[in-house]
Amino acid sequence: MNLEAQLEGVLFYTSEPMSIGDLAKLCEVEKEAVEQAIQSLTVALESRGIRLVREGESVALMTAPFVGDIIEKIRKDELKRDIGKAGAETLAIIAYHESVTRSEIDFIRGVNSTFILRNLMIRGLIERIPHPTDQRSFAYKPTVELYAHLGITKKDELPQYNEIVEEIRKYKNTDTEKGLSEEESTQTTV
Repeated sequence: MNLEAQLEGVLFYTSEPMSIGDLAKLCEVEKEAVEQAIQSLTVALESRGIRLVREGESVALMTAPFVGDIIEKIRKDELKRDIGKAGAETLAIIAYHESVTRSEIDFIRGVNSTFILRNLMIRGLIERIPHPTDQRSFAYKPTVELYAHLGITKKDELPQYNEIVEEIRKYKNTDTEKGLSEEESTQTTV
């Protein structure tokens, strides 16, 4: 498989910006090869419904401007629908963790949560923030709108909040003592 196709597949799957360095490591090539493939992929996507967007050393796939009206119709339709069991499950994970990465959410749920996270962000119930300890990735946290939607004013008012957070901390501390990394520790909490 050529490098352009690999990059396109990876960026589509992650649906988040990735650094050129991370892409080079992942594909086991030099950064210069990734740079060349990015240039070729950018040209190849010019007449399609997605674009390769670059900001500094990060690249991501985004929808093309000419499909904006259609995307807006889809977004409005999504907002009318119930968030469903998967959305509620994901919201609970995010609400009871101070911040949590997509890979941690995926591990806890056992499935890819990319589209659920996107839907919850569109609704304004969660937000994506830089990861507190790893600036190469993102974490998710609840928004004030989520609290308003739930009829609470602060996270401490979530059902059994203190007990659940204490259990999460115990698991993290136990795993840290065993020598597990923070991400491995979080993955064993549920």
